[in-house]
Amino acid sequence: MMTQRQANWMLASVSAAWGASYIFMKLLVDEIPPITIVALRFGIAFIVMLAIFFQKLIHVDAKTLKYSAIVGALLCGIFIALMYGVKNTTASTAGFLTSTTVILVPVLQIFITRKIPDKKIVCGVLIVTTGLAALLVGDDFNIASGAFLCLVAAFLYAVHIIITNRFVGEVDALQLGIYQLGFATLFAATGTFIFETPVLPNSAVHWLSILGLALICSAYGFVMQPIAQKYTTPESAGFLFSLEPIFSAILAFIFLHENMGLQGYFGALVILAGVLIANATSKKQPETKFQS
Repeated sequence: MMTQRQANWMLASVSAAWGASYIFMKLLVDEIPPITIVALRFGIAFIVMLAIFFQKLIHVDAKTLKYSAIVGALLCGIFIALMYGVKNTTASTAGFLTSTTVILVPVLQIFITRKIPDKKIVCGVLIVTTGLAALLVGDDFNIASGAFLCLVAAFLYAVHIIITNRFVGEVDALQLGIYQLGFATLFAATGTFIFETPVLPNSAVHWLSILGLALICSAYGFVMQPIAQKYTTPESAGFLFSLEPIFSAILAFIFLHENMGLQGYFGALVILAGVLIANATSKKQPETKFQS
């Protein structure tokens, strides 16, 4: 059992792990086919988590497997879109475009709960939107390719957050988190053999990048996510996940020497302010009854 504050701190650490993923993806995407990268990262992560939690995973019911297949399919879609997006834009820009999830989660929640979000949540959305606008105006990405696919990934992220929040109330969060990695691997591996020629990393940098994606970004990130989400709100999760591009921009500056410019860093600070305002005030609401 954890408090919402503890859950939010855990989700912030997940965002840091995911922020690092853009660096790893950028280092890999020009050498290894995108769907192959997705299959490798989730495959290694699933094997490692299966070895660690084997005793907790051998007894699983059909409902958990069904839910895991659904979120695993979303996970696979998110990262295939993101891999092709990163291929055609910078790691920093990809991170901030994907962070539009923070806007999409509360909007989608309106249709599910049929309730307008808390005023301070709305205020946070507006502040984050302003930050995104400041970041993207004048950027040189191609809206028809890389940027569009990053926005598709953001939409799938939002759906994943909301559906995960529903599922963790019905099944074991740890099993859901690990089995979704297995199903994402299955779907990506199938796509790899249909659409690509599978290859393995051929250098130390590429292997380290794959292992970073698998162990830090996937095994830790996507297993801790559903566990923590059980004790917080979808809106809070969405806002905390918008910290991801802050981490990606910092790491891209350090390791890839990407410079977002004054306007870009201003946008990043505005987004961070919106995240902090929203999460300083949001409280976990009673469990929502969903329409079937």
